[in-house]
Amino acid sequence: MVSRSYSNLLELATGESPSFGRMNRQIPRIMTVAGLISDIDDDRPESVSSEPSSSSALRDRIIIVANELPIRAQRKSGGGWIFSWDENSLLLQLKDGLGDDDFEVFYVGCLKEDIQVNEQDEVSQILLETFKCVPTFLTQELYTSYYHGFCKQQLWPLFHYMLPLSPDLGGRFNRPLWQAYVSVNKIFADRIMEVINPEDDFVWIHDYHLMVLPTFLRKRFNRVKLGFFLHSPFPSSEIYRTLPIREELLRALLNSDLIGFHTFDYARHFLSCCSRMLGLRYESKRGYIGIEYYGRTISIKILPVGIHMGQLQSVLSLQKTEEKVAELIEQFRDRDRIMLLGVDDMDIFKGISLKLLAMEQLLITHPEWQGKVVLVQIANPARGRGKDVKEVQDETKAAVKRINDTFGKPGYEPVMLIEEPLKFYERVAYYTVAECCLVTAVRDGMNLIPYEYIVSRQGNDKLDKLLGCESSALKKSMLVISEFIGCSPSLSGAIRVNPWNIDAVADAMECALEMEDAEKQLRHEKHFRYVSTHDVGYWARSFLLDLERACRDHVRQRCWGIGFGLSFRVVALDPNFRKLALEHIFSTYKRTKSRAILLDYDGTLMPQASIDKSPTSKCLETLNTLCRDKNNMVFIVSAKSRKKLAEWFGPCENLGIAAEHGYFIRMKQDEEWETSLPVADCYWKQIVQPVMKLYTETTDGSTIEDRETALGWCYEDADPDFGSCQAKELFDHLESVLANEPVTVKSGQNIVEVKPQGVSKGLVAKRLLSAMQEKGTPADFVLCIGDDRSDEDMFKVISSSMEGPSILPRAEIFACTVGRKPSKAKYYLDDPSEIARLMHGLATVSRQNGALYPSQGA
Repeated sequence: MVSRSYSNLLELATGESPSFGRMNRQIPRIMTVAGLISDIDDDRPESVSSEPSSSSALRDRIIIVANELPIRAQRKSGGGWIFSWDENSLLLQLKDGLGDDDFEVFYVGCLKEDIQVNEQDEVSQILLETFKCVPTFLTQELYTSYYHGFCKQQLWPLFHYMLPLSPDLGGRFNRPLWQAYVSVNKIFADRIMEVINPEDDFVWIHDYHLMVLPTFLRKRFNRVKLGFFLHSPFPSSEIYRTLPIREELLRALLNSDLIGFHTFDYARHFLSCCSRMLGLRYESKRGYIGIEYYGRTISIKILPVGIHMGQLQSVLSLQKTEEKVAELIEQFRDRDRIMLLGVDDMDIFKGISLKLLAMEQLLITHPEWQGKVVLVQIANPARGRGKDVKEVQDETKAAVKRINDTFGKPGYEPVMLIEEPLKFYERVAYYTVAECCLVTAVRDGMNLIPYEYIVSRQGNDKLDKLLGCESSALKKSMLVISEFIGCSPSLSGAIRVNPWNIDAVADAMECALEMEDAEKQLRHEKHFRYVSTHDVGYWARSFLLDLERACRDHVRQRCWGIGFGLSFRVVALDPNFRKLALEHIFSTYKRTKSRAILLDYDGTLMPQASIDKSPTSKCLETLNTLCRDKNNMVFIVSAKSRKKLAEWFGPCENLGIAAEHGYFIRMKQDEEWETSLPVADCYWKQIVQPVMKLYTETTDGSTIEDRETALGWCYEDADPDFGSCQAKELFDHLESVLANEPVTVKSGQNIVEVKPQGVSKGLVAKRLLSAMQEKGTPADFVLCIGDDRSDEDMFKVISSSMEGPSILPRAEIFACTVGRKPSKAKYYLDDPSEIARLMHGLATVSRQNGALYPSQGA
């Protein structure tokens, strides 16, 4: 393989980077894979790339991966196949929107038709050479388990907020189906290997069918440029967390560089799941949302997909479209009928039956529309299959029959149900004639029907003539759409409804029928301006631009793969940021004679999540050994009060303590406490305490930590999302009310603190190094470890001291943060358990060196 997965992080400690040699592009080798692969840890070293033509050498290559290829296949009567592009496929429209000059596009996906095994090699060669498509062949049994089983019976209902409370409501989790899903994703990864150049190509994966594919690709190529776009809703954490493999899917998605969603709601739900289930934080900087994950920043993209304007406008210009429009005008307008239009798939989430109930309610409450209004409901074939589809069909037909029997009369049926598949031009003709389009899905992804309707209503000169309006006249359209579909936020001029509220939907239909033409024109103009400028090309270019930005630092980062199976992830580090090698620091510690050791407590010596915060006997024993080494000056630097720290570390006589971020300092146990700044008047607490108390009362799990010179609002045990939200609000509130006070408001790990101005842990580092210099023993070894933002002040002071007299010119400096994250420190250790091992190792070296004070020696 070209890239390797590194499970041994000792390579990281040595600073050696893995080499990623540029691959020689070769003629692709197409493999036929059809079977169940259950070993998700298989890492076969096979990767062959394709030879670019001279015309495409300077173009970026994009490999677009989806469940289905944008290809139509038709079997010849004498054998063999005829292939053609599927003009209605979003993937093909995406390619057209990008333009042929800038990008070379390859596709990987399944064919809709079943290809026999003996034909697969020939079909693969034809599709690759003619269409740049790499087909993924699956056995019928495997495809059924993967698509109709796990995708459609488990993921799809859950993502549309349908919990499997009983076997009839959604599919209960089935592990064999999940294994089939994983196996198919791995087969897709094998096919991508046939055409990818991992150093240069972009890979863009589409939708929930391939959610674990990023892990298989990242496992083989740590630096692959990988984007994922989810075309369905992402449910709230309360729904998503019921999925037994919830963490596996989240971690797989986080192996992408960019994750796209149609709306902010979907992205917000995903971020909330990452926070609640994986403990990950996200930040918004300069308009971009990013999640820090093992040193990598995964970007979040929020942009709804658009339609292919050129294709739709060309269909509007077809002769057969004009003929169909003329036919519909005769059928409806010439008979004084007003057409309301619904276009939906026949499934349980499209809300067809609710729409029919609203139509029935409209005719009951507004009898004046009887005989005038016709609802044309186009019911596209369901993509899934099963009992629920049959129930929707039966319910729809029963409702149509009831309404037509009740309100119909000779020559008039209030509901017209079209179940046979329509050609695209026929659907466009219905759009053109309809006065209002109704999309009342109870839960849906994007749904481009309203966009298509708006562009169709804009029409052209020939259609204007057929409709009897001037070409220069303002066009009009009306939309009644569900607030639960992805396009709803972008169509502010539509009448938004809750589809479950039958009366409200009926009122919206009445409003659309009665609205003045001038108002309809204004709404249409606003919608058309948005839809025409935010087409599929705009969406694709914007996504790829952000993907390129998200991958910009790949070359300069050092990457290591760790973990097994679907827990695999990549550690990415800045070249100047590396893991602290224990062997190196032990040897350096052994040969140095004047050492300064500064240690944070919470989150460093003690895990942040510990309920009992007092140090363990083993921790005290280790600190005692380090303090008894005559070459050491050891300091605990904490935000805790001096009373609590003195109580906890009483057994350590030679231990220096800096309490409340360094406001109080004690060099040894038998010395007096000193202050780093003049004694402050804490009158400001009278302002801060009532404010913090208010937030404590309204935030379950939060507490106030009252110290001598500081106040802290802790929300470690609060709901992660709510606590973080309240902390931001409290931070702004306190900054406002304390604007003229001599204090600073700081935000830390699950805490908002108020402390005197000028107090920082950096003062402690400066004080300790100066004290060692005054004794004539400037430090030749400095170890500083911390996990919080407040510890960055210590790292900054130590780095700047390297140029001053307080540290020897050849001193060894080890500024170390806990966890991989942006820091002024040059080293990191993963967690407090590694800190404990480091401290124990240093104590062992001190014993071996015999440098302990004789009176207290072991």
